[in-house]
Amino acid sequence: MSLDLSPVVTATAQWLLRAYPPAGGPLGTALAEAQARQAATVAAWLRYPTSVDAALVAMVGPGGSGRLDWLVGADAGRYDPEERYDHRDHAWRTWVDEVVTSWAACLLTDPALAAAAVAVVAHGEHAAGAPADFRRLTAPGDRDRTAAALLRHPDLLAPIADLHRPQLRRLLDAEPLDRAG
Repeated sequence: MSLDLSPVVTATAQWLLRAYPPAGGPLGTALAEAQARQAATVAAWLRYPTSVDAALVAMVGPGGSGRLDWLVGADAGRYDPEERYDHRDHAWRTWVDEVVTSWAACLLTDPALAAAAVAVVAHGEHAAGAPADFRRLTAPGDRDRTAAALLRHPDLLAPIADLHRPQLRRLLDAEPLDRAG
């Protein structure tokens, strides 16, 4: 089965970057995108830890960004949990996963939580056989922080991060699981 979570990771990172735009021109955009992608990757690997989980989300879809859009004021007043975006300009939004987005926001705003999450996914099925580097997430430099000032601002991301923070904390505080076997 496929371990490909790239549609979820890409859409989640895109949503985060649109909701919390980067600063500093093309370099700033690239640095912020790298951080958003790393946070979304770790969050997706935690949310969908096995190939079966990844295959299921690929088959049924993650749910979309409707509630998240409503929370940050995009398309204000249009939140409908049953609505699915079908317009081509918004098709990518159907691949946004609310839990993955919330967990990514938690990781971007809490370095200790990010380090704990990276330690967990390093032993998971997705990381098997390939070295994963999440330094921009866990140890951002000054340029990274400047580029992603909005994306890493705890107060700005609180409405999104708080949605599913308790579940993430429970998951990371749980006994280590052998997710690869």
